[in-house]
Amino acid sequence: MNTAMTRTASNPPPAATALSLESVRARLRRANLYGLLAQAEQILAEPWLARVLEIEESERQHRSLRRRLDGARLGTFKPLADFNYDWPKELDRQLLDELMTCSFLADAANVILVGPNGLGKTMLVKNMLHQAILRGHTARFTLASDMLHDLAAQESSTQLTRRLRRYTTPAVLCVDEVGYLSYDSRYADLLFEVITRRYQLRSTILTTNKPFGEWNQVFPNAACVVTLVDRLVHRSEILTIAGDSYRLKEAQEQAAQRKAQRSTKKPTKK
Repeated sequence: MNTAMTRTASNPPPAATALSLESVRARLRRANLYGLLAQAEQILAEPWLARVLEIEESERQHRSLRRRLDGARLGTFKPLADFNYDWPKELDRQLLDELMTCSFLADAANVILVGPNGLGKTMLVKNMLHQAILRGHTARFTLASDMLHDLAAQESSTQLTRRLRRYTTPAVLCVDEVGYLSYDSRYADLLFEVITRRYQLRSTILTTNKPFGEWNQVFPNAACVVTLVDRLVHRSEILTIAGDSYRLKEAQEQAAQRKAQRSTKKPTKK
C-alpha cells in the first residue's frame, strides 16, 4: 500500500479532527447546505469540509453586512476619527465612548443627543449606527420629517401598519433633527406610535436641538407630548453637546482661504 495514502487514512488532517459531528451539522444547517447536511456523518473526515464551511460562512457574513448597511440608509458620513473633540464647550467624552460600544442595545435603552445646530450630532449618531451594524444589528437612519411625512402619506390603516414596520423592526432606529420643524398633532401621534411600539423592546437614537421643555413648540396642541417625552427618556442616555456651530466655523475658514487665494493671483495682462 502507498505510504502517503496510509498516513492520510490513519491520520486525518487537523482541520478535520477539530470538527465534531454536532457542530458540523449546526453549521451546515445555518448555511442551508442541506445536501451536505444529509451526508454529514460520511463527509466529516473529508479534508475539504472545514474550508467549505469557512468560505460559505464568510460569504454569508459579507452578504448579511451588506444588507444591513444598505437597509440602514446611512448615506455618506465622516468617520469618528474626524470629529473635533476640542471644539464643543460641553461634551461628555466618556459617555460618548461608551455609546460607541453599543452596549445600550442590550437593555433596549434609548440615546438622545441634545444640542444646537452644527456641532456634529448627525455625524456622531451615524457612527453609532455603523458600529451597531458591524456588531450584527439591524439599523435604520431617518430624518424626523422624512419619517413623519412617509407615515402620514399612508392612505389606510392597513398601509400605515405595514409602513410602521419599516421603523419599528430594526434593532436600532435613529430619528434625526427632531425640533427643526413644527408639526401638527397628527405627526405627533405618529412619532408617539413609533416610540411606543419600540418602547423597552428596541433602542431608539434621537437628535434634537431643543430641550424637552420646548417640545410643545415642536408639536403644538398635541396631547401626547408629555407621554412621548416620558417614554423616550425612561431608561435612556442623554448626551448634551454645547458650543458654537462647527459648520459655521468651517464655512468662515473656507471663505477666508478662498479670499486669500484670490488676493495672491496676479491680474492677467492684456
